[in-house]
Amino acid sequence: MKKVMLTAMAVVSFVTAKAQDAIGSEGFANGDVFISGAVGYGSTKTGDTKSNTLTLTPRVGYFVDSNFVIGLRAGYVSESLENTVIEDTFVEELDINTLEIGGFGRYYSTPADKFSFFGELAISYLSTDTDFGTGDFKTDGFGIGFSPGINYFLSPNIAIEAAWGALSYVTVEPDFEGAESTDTFEIGLDLDDITLGLVYKF
Repeated sequence: MKKVMLTAMAVVSFVTAKAQDAIGSEGFANGDVFISGAVGYGSTKTGDTKSNTLTLTPRVGYFVDSNFVIGLRAGYVSESLENTVIEDTFVEELDINTLEIGGFGRYYSTPADKFSFFGELAISYLSTDTDFGTGDFKTDGFGIGFSPGINYFLSPNIAIEAAWGALSYVTVEPDFEGAESTDTFEIGLDLDDITLGLVYKF
């Protein structure tokens, strides 16, 4: 009986130790590198009006200490519209392609844990090409935004994250002489401003 008890205690100790190792291996630490991103596609049709949107948002981050991350981000949005009305003008076909390149900084509240909150501040250069079919024009500008979010590890190397685009400021200017810039400040308050993505930790 004593041997059975000792064997059972050894098995419990081994399983507990393995579970603690698994828990400890999840989360982030100083010097970790991760890649993350999201892919989105949407299509709507109302009568003859059609809309297709493709979104790609890759990024890479590096933990400069236990809580802070710096990184690079990119984004590509392609939107195609057919038989739509823009500012009281009927447009048979419209393609809008936007490229975004920039950097970001994050602060994680409990990076070593399986679950953590973070806040991100990002700045980006934006370039948009708009094609009406009969002609096109380009706009350039920059944007800055703040996004709170959450991170949850599914395994030691893979996590999911959700970010809420709460605050943003964007200024853009068409690429032709005499054009005026357009400044936009937004506060995101609905579900359309939430993005989901996957994270892979090296």
